[in-house]
Amino acid sequence: MYKRYLGFLIIALLVFAGCNKTDKSEKNKEMDQSKFISEKITDSVIKELADKYSEAGKQRIEKGVLQVASFWREEDGNADDFKSFCLDNFVGSEKELEVVFNKISRNTEILAGNMNRMILGLRTPLDLDAGEIKPVDMMYGSYNPSSHLEEDFFKNKIAFYVLLNFPFYTLEEKYNLGEKWSREQWAYARLGDVYISRIPGSIIQEYSEVSTDIESYIAEYNIYMGNVINNESEKLFREDLRLITHWGLRDELKANYNMENGLEKQRMIYEIMKRIISQEIPSQVINSDKYLWNPYTNEVLEGTGKIATTSEPDTRYQKIIDIYNETKKIDRYFPNYPDNIVRSFELGMEIPQKEVEELFVELVSSDQVKRAASLISKRLGRELEPFDLWYNGFGPVKGISEEELNKLTRSKYPTSEAFEKDIPGILTSLGFTAPKARYIASKIIVDPSRGAGHAWGSEMRTDKAHLRTRVEKGGMNYQGYNVAMHELGHNVEQTISLYDMDYYLMHGVPSTAFTEALAFIFQKRDLEVLGVEEKAELNDELMALDILWSCYEIMGVSLVDMNVWKWLYEHPDATAAELKEAVLAIAKDIWNKYYAGTFGIKDQTILAVYSHMISYPLYLSAYPVGQLIQFQIEKYIENRNFAEEVERIYKQGRLTPQIWMEEAVGEKVSCGPLLESADRALAVMK
Repeated sequence: MYKRYLGFLIIALLVFAGCNKTDKSEKNKEMDQSKFISEKITDSVIKELADKYSEAGKQRIEKGVLQVASFWREEDGNADDFKSFCLDNFVGSEKELEVVFNKISRNTEILAGNMNRMILGLRTPLDLDAGEIKPVDMMYGSYNPSSHLEEDFFKNKIAFYVLLNFPFYTLEEKYNLGEKWSREQWAYARLGDVYISRIPGSIIQEYSEVSTDIESYIAEYNIYMGNVINNESEKLFREDLRLITHWGLRDELKANYNMENGLEKQRMIYEIMKRIISQEIPSQVINSDKYLWNPYTNEVLEGTGKIATTSEPDTRYQKIIDIYNETKKIDRYFPNYPDNIVRSFELGMEIPQKEVEELFVELVSSDQVKRAASLISKRLGRELEPFDLWYNGFGPVKGISEEELNKLTRSKYPTSEAFEKDIPGILTSLGFTAPKARYIASKIIVDPSRGAGHAWGSEMRTDKAHLRTRVEKGGMNYQGYNVAMHELGHNVEQTISLYDMDYYLMHGVPSTAFTEALAFIFQKRDLEVLGVEEKAELNDELMALDILWSCYEIMGVSLVDMNVWKWLYEHPDATAAELKEAVLAIAKDIWNKYYAGTFGIKDQTILAVYSHMISYPLYLSAYPVGQLIQFQIEKYIENRNFAEEVERIYKQGRLTPQIWMEEAVGEKVSCGPLLESADRALAVMK
């Protein structure tokens, strides 16, 4: 997981907030304001500018004037004021436009960078493992100091100045024109992406408060596994094991393949997951080590006696409704992106949702998946169970046990500071030159995370990125280290794509999937960095099957996420209880279509377990797309210099995804290469 807040200026791209409630007359007024400037006025302004600045090109003039008109309201001035603004502020000279762009770019970095820094600082008590969260921490952490800046920049006309001179291009236009654009033209186009909505400042703050509350809910949702018992009242997990849902539960389940009591532990974790999804989990056992809990019977004990319990009151689903209510309020502010689904894919990922869904269905329906499942069943010596979605036996075979790995990582990294100090060594072991490793490491700070972990990038070249991972008492265990390696991949991308970028407005990557790809690439090399020998043969074949099975799991989860949001838009007044029933039905439907035949069991809800559905809606698709990209990059660089290729590829910046991939590896994002490699791997390993 990564977090990159772009402050006020790119908030329309990444923050989908709601607005204060308005009555019908206010709403109609807002809708009518888009027509405040008549077509007759815009035509006359376009003609006058075209006559004066013929070298600028009529298309740029038309786009600029129409963009300003679409956001101009009565409060901004009358028709004459609109006309005067356009005639006085259109930049007709290309040389002068470059000067203006550089000034805007400089100021963008100052504002976005410092806003990001303030948000990061205010959220520190919520994000870091630094003691009890007090109400005042929530108040500060949910405050967004950038919330009114976009509104202010419409009032002082800076936003209109950008709209007039730097046209917005649709995704289709970017794909059709982008291959011929220069880097400068791309940077201009990315500036044109900034003001595509005009959201009142108050709504950004409201969204921030709701999302902060949800993130805190997830960050504090832990299960004390030492207090979990089976039907024989036995404790199978160590006393101090505290697992965050879903990440910790999933990783513990994965770690128990071929371990003592491993299968029973996995079945117990699976029961816990189902109780969370159905909201039958007793409130008394969430983030508490006071009671014993049997997830099979759902009984809670204090000492040897049962106590009365109350189930969690559909809180999980109310949080989804809360964030949905915030996002749907702003739909009318995005004329080109009418709902959060379209915004998330065409604006956020820059791949249409339908195209992503088709990509996922192609893989989860493939014959290669069914054959991989048969291979897993043979390897396990039993029929598959639903939790075998997280089978990890295609990964590298470790030369030492999980317990020994924990000892190694705790000894090596007793604190977050120890990991930070070792980053130069980690990077040189991966092939970066010593000066480059020190340079990248100097831009990264490592913090102990309250949640599972994340990477928070810098937004200005005088600041640093933050790597967050859990550091338990006694040091960083292997799971924490594995997460840290994932987040380090994000930080390396964040550093290269900011500090080594030619234009600030091009910094970053096309979408979250591309930073996830590098995070996966780093995470895959965690044992190599530790100096632990991998005993697996057929590494290329195993990698293909590992990514195939991982995509099979997360694509199903993402399909549930997409369909839940489609349902929400069809049922805007749904209650938490109604949403819960819908999510369970959607999860079962996706399972029955693409998983029941593989696992031999129907009507499972496990695809609804991911916490991203609550705290990061519609983010899940970034992971499997990232894994497809990871595979394509891995195949491309396998006989090339790792560090040099990573630097080359991630210096491209924010091109559109398919153009970025063509430049990076010579082909578009596709399931084809992975399915072909998996097919060959299965033929070898059958």
